[in-house]
Amino acid sequence: MRRTRFAVLVPLAFAAVLVLTSTVRADDFYKGKTINIVVGSTPSGSFDIIARQIARYIGKHIPGNPNAIVQNMPGAGSVTAIRYVDASAPKDGTVIGEFLPGIITQSVVIPDKVNVNFKTLSWVGIASSDFSRVCYGYGPNGIRSFDELMKKTPEHPFIMGTTGTGASNYINGASLREVFGANIKIIFGFPGASEIRLAAARGELDGDCSGFSSIPADWVRDGIVHPFVRFAKPVFPGVPESAVYVGDLAKTPEQKQLLDVLYRADTLGRPFVMSASVPADRQQLLRRGFDATMKDPAFVADMKKLNETVYPLTGEEAEKLYAGMGDIPAEVVAKARKIYQ
Repeated sequence: MRRTRFAVLVPLAFAAVLVLTSTVRADDFYKGKTINIVVGSTPSGSFDIIARQIARYIGKHIPGNPNAIVQNMPGAGSVTAIRYVDASAPKDGTVIGEFLPGIITQSVVIPDKVNVNFKTLSWVGIASSDFSRVCYGYGPNGIRSFDELMKKTPEHPFIMGTTGTGASNYINGASLREVFGANIKIIFGFPGASEIRLAAARGELDGDCSGFSSIPADWVRDGIVHPFVRFAKPVFPGVPESAVYVGDLAKTPEQKQLLDVLYRADTLGRPFVMSASVPADRQQLLRRGFDATMKDPAFVADMKKLNETVYPLTGEEAEKLYAGMGDIPAEVVAKARKIYQ
């Protein structure tokens, strides 16, 4: 009997030592280190603002209290940044990437073109589901309703700008064009959201599609912007009744299926990932540090001051949601693919 107990206790003790040693090593690793948060957009936009706030707080929620800095890496709708995290960045747990969620849909719809494999990435967490997206007309003569949008002609289309096909505003505009036949012209090549807003203010663009909370507060206050469609059924605080829900505009099963595919990724609206090659214990430290940051009262208060919402998801929850996107019927994927052509 004693031998049996000894035989059981020795492996258990050895396993406990291994776990303790692994934890100590992970804790020690981040001491004196710097975590680099790579953002796939230019400074001043919503994605950049959120990343910088996370960089201020996440270090105190990770053992070893590492520093954190933000590196902007715009390009190809943030594909440049996500490819860097996947292929070139160190795989030691010192690099996290934030990217535009349109790439998630693209990875399912046009995997060969976007060339991003989320199976080689691990989800750190989601800072906020993207429930506030609207399209709006800009200026005193800007369109104010979906009906006005549908009256636009090929000769005089609604003109908007985007960074690339991975950008959420591209998906918004292209879906209205492809699903409902709206005459929308989308100009590529803008570095980020701030440059798009400047172009609208100069009269070069007719408006944009963006998170409502990302629209300058004085534009909303002064009635300069006119939201005419929204992309989530719940009405985000402040969004006017003029912004009709896009799902209510769908009249056929085909339209409803296509919109569902295009906007599933909105639940993963502000995604943060790391390489799946990062050691498992460090992955867990980063995930738990991210989760704790999302609940940090000071972080939440700062986000509120910046008019940025916090609807977080854990890395595990994000992983499950992404896995569910693989269940899209092939015929619907084929229709969604036309958005990117």
